[in-house]
Amino acid sequence: MRRGLTIIIAGADPDRLRSALGVAAAEAALGGRVRLFFDAAAVPLLCIPPSPPEPLLEAAIELGAQISVCQTGLAEQGITLDPRFEAGGLVSVMADLDEDRLLLA
Repeated sequence: MRRGLTIIIAGADPDRLRSALGVAAAEAALGGRVRLFFDAAAVPLLCIPPSPPEPLLEAAIELGAQISVCQTGLAEQGITLDPRFEAGGLVSVMADLDEDRLLLA
């Protein structure tokens, strides 16, 4: 059984996001559990339509990746959460880490 993969998107760099989404989609395609957490500084990447990494984000979601978004970042940006995502924080991410590999992007 594959270990899961948790990726923390820490900043608003579109290139790093694109790479993280590619890794997430590849891991999900291999059958691994994938969770992406958008930390406060990365939340703006979710509200720039149309976002260049959107196809990769859609692919990761279709392959089963779970997306959570920093509650504080959402409040600071005044964004309504996409219904496919869940609001959370680093504490919940770390509490659910279990045997996942952790990647910071």
